[in-house]
Amino acid sequence: MTTDASARAIKPELLRTYTEDFNKDRANLIAADAAVSAGVLKAATDYRGVRALPRDFSIELKQGSITNQERSGRCWMFASLNTLRYELMHRWNLEDFEFSETYLFFWDAMEKSNTYLENVLRTLDEPTDSRLFEAINWGPSDDGGWWQMFAALVNKYGLVPKSAYPESENSRNSDDFKQYLNSKLREFAAELRRRSAAGAGEDELRTLKDEYMGTVYRICAVSLGEPPEKFDFFARTKDDAEDDKKCDGKDESCKCEDKSDAKACKCDKNKDKTGKDERPQIREIGITPLEFYKKYVPVDVNDFATLANAPLKSRPFNQRYRIRFSANVVEAGDMEFVNVPLDVFKKAALDQLTAGHPIWFACDCTQFALRKDGFFDQSVVRVDQLFGTEFTGDKAHGLEYGDSPSNHAMTFTGVNLGEDGKPNRWKVENSWGKDAGKDGYYVMSDAWFDRYVTELIIRKEYLDDATRALLTTEPVEIDPWQPLTRRCR
Repeated sequence: MTTDASARAIKPELLRTYTEDFNKDRANLIAADAAVSAGVLKAATDYRGVRALPRDFSIELKQGSITNQERSGRCWMFASLNTLRYELMHRWNLEDFEFSETYLFFWDAMEKSNTYLENVLRTLDEPTDSRLFEAINWGPSDDGGWWQMFAALVNKYGLVPKSAYPESENSRNSDDFKQYLNSKLREFAAELRRRSAAGAGEDELRTLKDEYMGTVYRICAVSLGEPPEKFDFFARTKDDAEDDKKCDGKDESCKCEDKSDAKACKCDKNKDKTGKDERPQIREIGITPLEFYKKYVPVDVNDFATLANAPLKSRPFNQRYRIRFSANVVEAGDMEFVNVPLDVFKKAALDQLTAGHPIWFACDCTQFALRKDGFFDQSVVRVDQLFGTEFTGDKAHGLEYGDSPSNHAMTFTGVNLGEDGKPNRWKVENSWGKDAGKDGYYVMSDAWFDRYVTELIIRKEYLDDATRALLTTEPVEIDPWQPLTRRCR
């Protein structure tokens, strides 16, 4: 062994010191017993932290049934559709509703495949080991995405209820479907590059690409079934609360013969009910997905902006950014965001929730999180105490070093304000089914929000004037491998 290699190696005498130090500290032995037996997260759970995060909220939105993305990377779609279904349910007085996530999943796979092949044509001169081509080639049609990808799909293809295009085995568990789709796309990419090197022109290559897309459609249709061009829609609205109110003989609007005896009242409010469901109905026959979106969704997906809070020197605040090669629908353009300070970021969230609208957001869902029990808080997951070391990295460190990138999208449906009017915890609707968290909902401390929430989708009406003005400024372009460019899964 050379001197240099010896200096770089772990020295046996240091190992002896490490084990002696470990074994003479009783706390280490207790921590090891707990972690080895129960796992790191359970061993690190602090009951005092759990009790400090009750699940009541001073502002809380009434949402539909919890959804479940199962073994797929469609969180961004679920969070987006959960945001829209809230608006639809309350506009049309529905007890519950769920859009078809699989419908958009089909078209997203098609559009990402097309954009990947177009990006291959744009980079024919790039070496396959260049950083740009590696970024393009990393996941040609993977599941992840952002709100703006969702908006691009809705603008082009509309929306359908889940009943019109239900889940399939390959939407619930997408790995096999996407593995072979991506393999085929990379074969197509190699052939396009080979033909180009042999002298084929752009028209010939694009004709070949169009043929390839026929194969892509076949793979998607076999895996998910073909999406509907038209469908029928049926729903019943909720009973009006007033209709359920029994006459007590004192209501002046109740025309009772004998108001002293409510049982004898012949008012309609006390009319005997039959087994027939007489709630008002909504019926549509042969409606298209775009017609359904425009008629039944009371918000425009284009009336939202992406706010980021990324305190990086390389990303000055109060600036609009565009991520190169980030589109799913090629003609819709690349993803954009406005980077703003934390106070502006948080105020926009509070204003939108207070006004009664849920919020799509992205974060790193793995850091200091009890994913099964439903807590996001560093005071709950005390790995610092378990391992006997402080974790001091801040938000900028987590983004710059890739330690806490956005990897999951969810929906804020509530917030609790303290006596000072400031938030101390947030209610989170997840898409991991009702057995995760508390009936599918999570609680997040405000400190965790500050540290790990990096993106919010805000209705433009709740932006301050200065932030709204940034939406029309010339964007700074950034490369697809830089911080804040990872797709949420």
